Amino acid sequence: MAFATKPKFVTFDMNGTLIKFSINDAIRDVLADRLPADIADHYLRACKAYRIDECMGDYKPFHQIIADSMERASRRVGIDYKSADARAVYETVPEWGPYPGVTEALNKLAEAVPLVIITNSDTAHATRLSENLKAPFEAVISAEQMGMYKPRLGAFEYMFDKLGVTPHEIVHVSASPMYDLRPAATLGISNKVYVDRGFEHDEHWLGYERITEIADLPVLFGLQRPAAT
Repeated sequence: MAFATKPKFVTFDMNGTLIKFSINDAIRDVLADRLPADIADHYLRACKAYRIDECMGDYKPFHQIIADSMERASRRVGIDYKSADARAVYETVPEWGPYPGVTEALNKLAEAVPLVIITNSDTAHATRLSENLKAPFEAVISAEQMGMYKPRLGAFEYMFDKLGVTPHEIVHVSASPMYDLRPAATLGISNKVYVDRGFEHDEHWLGYERITEIADLPVLFGLQRPAAT
């Protein structure tokens, strides 16, 4: 096992780590030819930047996070914003499914340790998306329940209180240093796993185990041997 002691829980970010975070695809589909090809990438990067900025303030529902970030990005690149577009993007969220191999890895891991989700989704979508994973979870903690979003430190402190654990008693798994692994390190979560899906840079100084395939997660817990190369 990669960790000194068996954790009480393995906690997971969900969207982008377990569930394929398809918001860019949804935005492109909804806006269609109203999003010119020559500014599309710039617009989507702006949406991402504004989403995290919106998450740092007072709590608002996730549909409002999407709407406000799209409105700000639209002003920035000079295209028309329609509230109906943001609502249409939000309504695609429950359809998102897991990355390949996630369900199998989660069920294998659940044989040894309880699994928990801490997600920036609202409660209704968190429940639906966790069901899409087809794996057993001890708890699914939503931003709506926490009253705030990651990467705010209070989100993780809420999780500690809800689970009745110290930072040293969990392993936290995420594909996002920005939203998860930086605040986890700040709060003293020593056991962390970075699922490198290629959309953020490796920040190895945060002190995590890095994997590129979710199938390697049970390997870190000594539940199966590494795949033959």
